[in-house]
Amino acid sequence: MAFAIEYEEFGGPEVLRYREVPAVEAGPGEVVVSVRAIGVNPIDAKVRRAFRPSGPITTPRRPGADASGVITAVGEGVAAWQPGDEVIVAWAARTYASEVAVHAALLTPKPAEISFEQAAALGIPVGTAHQALVSLDVSAGETVLVHAGAGAVGQAAIQLARRVGARVIATASERNHERLRELGAEPVTYGDGLAERVQALAPGGVDAALDLVGTDEAIAVSKRFVGDPDRIGTIVLGPQAAELGIRAWSGGSPIPLTPEELGLRADAVPLAALLLAAGRFDVEIAQLLPLSEAAEAHRLSETGHVRGKLILVP
Repeated sequence: MAFAIEYEEFGGPEVLRYREVPAVEAGPGEVVVSVRAIGVNPIDAKVRRAFRPSGPITTPRRPGADASGVITAVGEGVAAWQPGDEVIVAWAARTYASEVAVHAALLTPKPAEISFEQAAALGIPVGTAHQALVSLDVSAGETVLVHAGAGAVGQAAIQLARRVGARVIATASERNHERLRELGAEPVTYGDGLAERVQALAPGGVDAALDLVGTDEAIAVSKRFVGDPDRIGTIVLGPQAAELGIRAWSGGSPIPLTPEELGLRADAVPLAALLLAAGRFDVEIAQLLPLSEAAEAHRLSETGHVRGKLILVP
């Protein structure tokens, strides 16, 4: 038997149930992974609350997209993996469990130098950050404004932008400023007076802006300082992007990601894993919680004030 988090109705964190479930088997092209750590992403809670359309619930639904663990079985047609391999699971489904069956194409080798917890933190945050920065054409010598720089996607975006030689101005509460400086960003406090604070740092404007928070302030300030609206992107306000005249990737956008954008998200995971193993990238773990406390992890995530990444451990 295995254990998993499931829900049978939309609602708050209280709908999540920790259950014993049947063990999984590897189908054709799949492997079974004994899960060591699971990444908690904001989208998990948004789908659970039906803030993001996902269709009616007809069978128990299990959240999750990112995890890490050890392969215990391989299915027919899988030649690249074998039991005992340590792997990163990214952009999968139903990962809130002690074991999962995953298509082999969704796996990345876990470098020995990084922990299972760090590995589980990579998927959605680094994939989203990398794709957005490339789509915004952020390059060396440019200045990018990142709204909500202290979250998992924000921290990844800062590091990846700095890696290509861009200057980063990032918004955060004052208690998180030192962390942003450690990552190479110039922090500014969000809230009243944000425009003036950005003006002081970038009197000539900024080249691109990435919205990771979805506030009116973030959009207004971005539009004020970025000359080309095609270089303003959001991962939160997808449904309103066309009306706002900016770009959106996921975040409820009716426009699906292109094959190229999906490829960028997938490519980011092995890249970040190697950089992390080499000490050239950092992942901040906000808190480790037992899988049985997934509801508490969702409550924390929904405050919007988590610095770094929440991780569940089976």
